[in-house]
Amino acid sequence: MADFDEDTAFLGQTGPYFWKTFFLLNTVFVSTGFNGLYMVFIGSTPEHRCLIPDVNLTEEWRSAIIPVKTVDGGERVESRCSRYNLEIVKNLSKSGLVPGKDVNLTNLSQEPCLDGWKYSKEIYQSNIVTEWDLVCADQWKVPFASSSLFVGYLIGSLISGQLSDRFGRKKVVFVSLAAQCVSVLVQSFSRSWRMFCLMFLLVGASQISLYISAFVLGTELLSKTMRIIFATLGAFLFYCIGYMTLPWIAFAIREWRTLLAVLATTSVVYIPLWWFIPESPRWLLTQGRRDEAEEIVREAARQNKVEAPGIIFKEPEVLADPERYTIVDVLRSRNIRCITLMCLVLWMAINIGYFGLSLNTSNLSGDPFMNCFLSATSELPAYVVSTWLVKKCPRRPLLSVFLLIGGGVLLLIQAIPETLQSVALALEMTGKFGFTMAFGIVYIYTAELYPTVIRNVGMGLCSSAARVGSITAPYVIYLGTYNKILPYVIMGSLTMASCVVNFFLPETLNKDLPETINQMQQCKSFCNRPKKEKCPENGTNGSVSLH
Repeated sequence: MADFDEDTAFLGQTGPYFWKTFFLLNTVFVSTGFNGLYMVFIGSTPEHRCLIPDVNLTEEWRSAIIPVKTVDGGERVESRCSRYNLEIVKNLSKSGLVPGKDVNLTNLSQEPCLDGWKYSKEIYQSNIVTEWDLVCADQWKVPFASSSLFVGYLIGSLISGQLSDRFGRKKVVFVSLAAQCVSVLVQSFSRSWRMFCLMFLLVGASQISLYISAFVLGTELLSKTMRIIFATLGAFLFYCIGYMTLPWIAFAIREWRTLLAVLATTSVVYIPLWWFIPESPRWLLTQGRRDEAEEIVREAARQNKVEAPGIIFKEPEVLADPERYTIVDVLRSRNIRCITLMCLVLWMAINIGYFGLSLNTSNLSGDPFMNCFLSATSELPAYVVSTWLVKKCPRRPLLSVFLLIGGGVLLLIQAIPETLQSVALALEMTGKFGFTMAFGIVYIYTAELYPTVIRNVGMGLCSSAARVGSITAPYVIYLGTYNKILPYVIMGSLTMASCVVNFFLPETLNKDLPETINQMQQCKSFCNRPKKEKCPENGTNGSVSLH
């Protein structure tokens, strides 16, 4: 296959076609910001206490029937999961005895909330916690429901790449978008917690499939210059726009079923994009569909107001190998297998560190909607800075620097005394900034490492490792119940190890995207060192083809 970037160099690096494609594809990521984080609100546990049925009790006993206990810091709060035995309290109330004066409450037996719970409606009118009583003995069902989304991410990551490489990037993007819309809509009609979890699994699978396929489509459609902006600033920035918009929608709609229905129907606005977003010409060429690829490129030339050559892709070079590629191909040869395994370590470490820091951050007091908005806004500087740095700096050292920042914070944060909470908070924000930067860099770095024929499979496999990391993070944090320092030693050490692994990956700055597996295999890695041989030249300027 010829060099695609060389064959289409006449289009230039910018122009109306590239900017239109850039913005239309990025709008798709807004929906992932909507639908990936609404669990923050619909799974939030409001203030609650045992429901006291309408029985004949004096006001004194009705107020005293909920036990009061002392929590950390000496604060006295009402129990959320127990009450004094109702039958005993009814008998004492009938006898005219006064709680605390005639009766020592500490001597009374307690019982669970047999009649259910009474929930505060100050913030939420209803959510899955209040509807299905996911508190006390059933409180584990809320994080389990959240984890079902991540399991869906894992499943979607594994299958979306193969589907996209088989049927095309564009088709998978829009099928995933439709599946996400339907899944969220059906989830809003869930009649049980089990049904909710099942639909959340489908939401996760369709959402990550949408994200990965749209990301790869943009990477292959755009020029070198636009590709960097798209992969660092564009995709993440528009995801952040959805993330920042979500709390305002949730603020206006406090009932969870209506909220999900509204979020689902917003996907309708994406239907017209089918006629404006083209298929990837790179993928079409790998399928031997030269005429379709040329038609798309000629339309791009028309929009950019440049003249296309008579023949864009030469016939002998576009006779594609009909071989179908699967997940096995990213592990088949020694060179690709080593690169894949190193990428898996990177993606997993970044996700464990990012979510580990997020889980360690104390719950902010104040309005939850504003807190969510501020949390989303705090990531914007990292995306802007990473966009500027990726244009100028080599990927390997840049990624290693931010892994060192994140890993260093994980190792140092437990050394901060409790009296210096402001220092600990500043360290956590620094660590989150480092891991957010690493997120932005590793996406484009990985996309540039894999050739077109297996790029979606490779990205999907790496995303699967990321999902394993996000699922693992809460369990690593749970180790803190046995040893407070252990979780951060594990996560920090893993991040530092991934930083070392990163140095063995090939550099991709200013290199053309590889098209075939052979182009990827011809370049150096520590797994496949040629004996005093150089990679073949790619192009007239002597630049080396990727990996």
